[in-house]
Amino acid sequence: MDSTAAAPPRVLVIGYDPYRIPGPWDPEPVARAVEEGLAKFAEHGVAVQTCLFGLDGSDDVPAVITEALRAHSWECITIGGGLRHDDDQVELLEQVIDLVRRYAPDAAIAFNSTADTTYEAAARWIDRGRLGL
Repeated sequence: MDSTAAAPPRVLVIGYDPYRIPGPWDPEPVARAVEEGLAKFAEHGVAVQTCLFGLDGSDDVPAVITEALRAHSWECITIGGGLRHDDDQVELLEQVIDLVRRYAPDAAIAFNSTADTTYEAAARWIDRGRLGL
């Protein structure tokens, strides 16, 4: 094994757990799209971890996010579209961005368009880092 090989970049994906969003809706399509999006990371040799939280009151959201941010050094943090597009949760989005700034100040921040474009969002920043841009 070559010990000089660079470790794969690490990406943290922060967003809603589709199974713990209140309301009468079917979480399965979103959960499938998340899994499809995450599978692309493995295909490209990029380490990924999710930090998914519910809006059902069962999580201390800042604590969950802080723990995930402090778990590793991250090259990129991708913040999911569900969180960004939910006008009722703008304060939560601000809190998430502040936590990222505080606990992962060197990580790029990416935004996906949909759950299945999560890799592409992170890759824009990972590629810049690999190229020194």
